[in-house]
Amino acid sequence: MKIICIGRNYTEHINELHNERPEEPVVFIKPDSAVLPREQDFYIPEFSNDVHYEVEILVKIKKVGKHIDQRFAHTYYDEIGLGIDFTARDLQATLKKKGLPWEKAKGFDGAAVIGEWLPKSDFKDVNNLNFVLKKNGEVVQKGNSGQMIWKIDEIISFVSTYFTLKKGDVIFTGTPAGVGKISVNDYLSGTLEDKELFGIKVK
Repeated sequence: MKIICIGRNYTEHINELHNERPEEPVVFIKPDSAVLPREQDFYIPEFSNDVHYEVEILVKIKKVGKHIDQRFAHTYYDEIGLGIDFTARDLQATLKKKGLPWEKAKGFDGAAVIGEWLPKSDFKDVNNLNFVLKKNGEVVQKGNSGQMIWKIDEIISFVSTYFTLKKGDVIFTGTPAGVGKISVNDYLSGTLEDKELFGIKVK
C-alpha cells in the first residue's frame, strides 16, 4: 500500500503559505506506517512544536495501472474518503530551507488519518464534493473538490506516469485553505457531503 499525496492543489492554500503555484502537481509519499490506526488517538510527536492539520479528499485505487489515460482514470477507483495529512510545519520549514525532502515532516507515525470510505456511486459528481474539518466543534477548513487545480482523474493519470498504481493505494488530493496548529486535547472531525467520516482526539 502506497500513500501518494498531492501538495499545493488549492490556490487559497498556496497563498496562505506564501508558496509559488506549481506548473504540475507536487507529489510526495507517506509510508504505510504513517497511517493512524482506527480508534487510536493522535499523539503529537516529540520532535515538533507546530503540527498542522490538513484535511483532504481521498481516493482508493482498485486495480493496477500504469500510464493511465485521463479518459480512463475514473475506472481505477470506486471509493472516496476523507482524511488528514498531519504536517510538522516547523520541521518542514527547516527541511525546505535546506532543499531537503519533506518525508520526516509528513511521513512520521500517525501522520496519515484515513476515515471511512464511501462508494463513488453515492455522489453525482466527484468534482463537486463539499467537505469540512472541525476543530473542537468549530469549522476550520471548508472546501469543494471543484476548487482543485488538478482534478482527481488528472492526478491519477499524472501520478501513474511515475508510479505503478496498485489495488489499495490511497491518494491524498490536497488541502484547501485554513490549515492550522493542533494542541493537546483538541478534537478533529471531518465530514464529506454532511457525512462524518472520522473523529480524532489529540494527545
